[in-house]
Amino acid sequence: VQLQASGGGTVQAGDSLRLSCAASGRPFGNYAAGWFRQAPGQDREFVAAISRVGSTTHYADSVKGRFAISRDNAKNTVYLQLNGLKPEDTALYYCAAKQSFSTVRVPSPVNSDYVYWGQGTLVTVSS
Repeated sequence: VQLQASGGGTVQAGDSLRLSCAASGRPFGNYAAGWFRQAPGQDREFVAAISRVGSTTHYADSVKGRFAISRDNAKNTVYLQLNGLKPEDTALYYCAAKQSFSTVRVPSPVNSDYVYWGQGTLVTVSS
């Protein structure tokens, strides 16, 4: 499956953005998905994950209550709604996917548990 992330931009602290990740090549409903981010000079870190039918979600503590992951399998797309953005949210955001046979499980919140990756979309938050 191929993944294409979009929706990044430059915003001010407190603003919102919605990132999209469009999948192609295979029915996206067979894949659990997640978002990661990498700030300059730092390792790529987990942000959020969603099961293949959207019944289960999981968030990093740093974004819980501010970000929301969702998906529309009819559109082969997973979304990440970013609310209450902070300067420390500035990063390159990546979507990722892993084939899943479970409707409720999400992958582990580590890079190595995902197989397919998009190219990243840049989010810059100014203070």
